[in-house]
Amino acid sequence: MPFHLTVLKSRPQKRKRAIEIPEVFVETAIGVFATRDRAAEAVQELLRGGVPENSIVFLTRSETDAQTVGKQFGAYPGGVIGGAAGMSAGVAAAVLLPAPGIGPVFALGFGGAALLGLAGAGSGCKVGATLAEDSNLPASASEGGLSIDVAFFRRVLNAGHSLIVVRTDYFRIATTSCEILDRLGLGMKKDTDSQSMVSTREADGAVIADFDGKIALADGTRLLRDTVCDFLALGHKRILLNLEGVDFIDSAGLGELVRAHASIRSRGGHLKLLRPRDTVLKLLQITKLDGLFDIEQDEVAALVSIRKNVSAQAAG
Repeated sequence: MPFHLTVLKSRPQKRKRAIEIPEVFVETAIGVFATRDRAAEAVQELLRGGVPENSIVFLTRSETDAQTVGKQFGAYPGGVIGGAAGMSAGVAAAVLLPAPGIGPVFALGFGGAALLGLAGAGSGCKVGATLAEDSNLPASASEGGLSIDVAFFRRVLNAGHSLIVVRTDYFRIATTSCEILDRLGLGMKKDTDSQSMVSTREADGAVIADFDGKIALADGTRLLRDTVCDFLALGHKRILLNLEGVDFIDSAGLGELVRAHASIRSRGGHLKLLRPRDTVLKLLQITKLDGLFDIEQDEVAALVSIRKNVSAQAAG
């Protein structure tokens, strides 16, 4: 099928910040855990590494896992729970949330209800007297500029896995979080120094972003977010992310992909991932994102499919 091709622009690599100062850009790092031991170890390392407890959210369907991981919070001096002394002021420990489509979910830390798209976190029940004396989770799914995909969290939890989500606007904290979640949650190490670059083009009524290098903390995540924001600002709703040239995605890149999916969908758009490499595809499978994203290996087929999706939505 013939299609029109127009090159829109190329975006150069962006440099990382050399000093740590608060920024508007909030990084979201996500780790997926199949065992409670790894999740507890990750929480402990995050706290020891100086990641603030109010930046960490742990989600699980297992009360045992909630108890185990909750004790890791409490074992850290000045941590969320603080053992017999109670938890830090205003920070939730373990709250039982009734999540539609999942069932009971245990959440530790601020923002668990928001991640699950729940508006009434106050109805949740605390887990165990040793875990909490109080709970106060954010009520709004959009609080703090949160733009994340509820379907992703529900899919992972329904598969029996747990999640740790860290959100921060400090580069050092984000770097520490990514190293820990990459290693313990995603089972991978950074093995590339490739630059993050993207070129964008139009094809058959859709826009395509051809990424090269890595989608990782700072450079890659900002490039992805800027690219998606530019597309949406120009009114584009058929969006393809070509990952053929991507050789590495870290836990922050994973978070940005989930954010992109939510942003595009919330504006009535459609997103497809095109030709991910085997290593990237394996990561998507491990984190259950292969069931969330539409993934195509052929560009023409992807363009036909996304056009049909938009037409079906308009007709419905």
